[in-house]
Amino acid sequence: MKVVKEEFGSKDNQTVFLFNLINDHGVEIGCINYGCIITKIITPDKDGNFENIVVGYDTLNEYEKDKYFLGAAIGRVAGRIKGGSFELDGHTYTLAQNENKNHLHGGIKGFNQVIWDAEIIESEQDAAVRFTYLSPNGEEGYPGNLKVSVTYTLNNKNEFSIHYSGISDEKTLLNMTNHSYFNLSGDLKRDILNHSLMIKSDKFLELNDELLPTGEMLDVKGTAFDFTSERLIQKGVISEHLQNKLAGEGYDHPFLLNTQHNNEIVLKDAGSGRKLTIETDEVGVVVYSGNQMKSEGVIAGVPSRKYLGICLETQGLPDAIHHQQFPPWILEKEEEYSSKTIYRFGIENN
Repeated sequence: MKVVKEEFGSKDNQTVFLFNLINDHGVEIGCINYGCIITKIITPDKDGNFENIVVGYDTLNEYEKDKYFLGAAIGRVAGRIKGGSFELDGHTYTLAQNENKNHLHGGIKGFNQVIWDAEIIESEQDAAVRFTYLSPNGEEGYPGNLKVSVTYTLNNKNEFSIHYSGISDEKTLLNMTNHSYFNLSGDLKRDILNHSLMIKSDKFLELNDELLPTGEMLDVKGTAFDFTSERLIQKGVISEHLQNKLAGEGYDHPFLLNTQHNNEIVLKDAGSGRKLTIETDEVGVVVYSGNQMKSEGVIAGVPSRKYLGICLETQGLPDAIHHQQFPPWILEKEEEYSSKTIYRFGIENN
């Protein structure tokens, strides 16, 4: 187990570093301290070929211009907040409005666009990098000086974990996630339409035309949203369901998980034989099938296009501050926020 550190570029007179976490089996995680961005995840396919299974750029300049939040830590709040405002203890807070009149993924300069401090942690069992950042009171409109950390850990069981933690000196909001786009074909050889997905979830959130939750939880049974058994992503793309159409022919929907840390999310690609299992503390996962990616430019030598990757964003339910029936993501003063998601890389045994 080891962590290899190298320079990746510079921004605002600060050096941005790339950290490569490598285990004894050759699995490798690349991440930078700009946005805690995961740049690569190298895993073997069924024939032993090691390839990248996430969508990522080659240069810092590309990440600075990125519109898709590729691989980034998202915060303070993942997803959309209606109207770019919320009320807390009788006080109305106005947030940055960076998607129409709504607040998306932490605002104009969210956690994905700041340089974090980084600390390498190595042992015989695992290799890790802990990123830390102080988000000042009022940043993007949020109250409280928030000390937050994101720890990436890789072990010899081919498990990669993300641990988010935070503490604020004022009551505030915090709901973090990671925005990696997975593509298990390896090095973006194919899109993700023939990937299969399983989620232990009976309910998903209905969205309006701004992709905000209406507050209604819909039953997955009999729809293209039923992932209780394996379903190809393509089924949602060709689906006539109004919610699939609304999302741009595919998925951009929160699912309410039935269980935690119990193999609740499984993504597979039959062509490569790769299998990704995700377990989390979180109540939900947002499934986004890359419907808004545009056919312009190149990513890692491959033409950008729809369905190049799929995001599986473990998090609290979006816009929960405006829906009392959703589990809340209010962080009390001096209360510790903690959330962990584990990604297990394997090969499907046919």
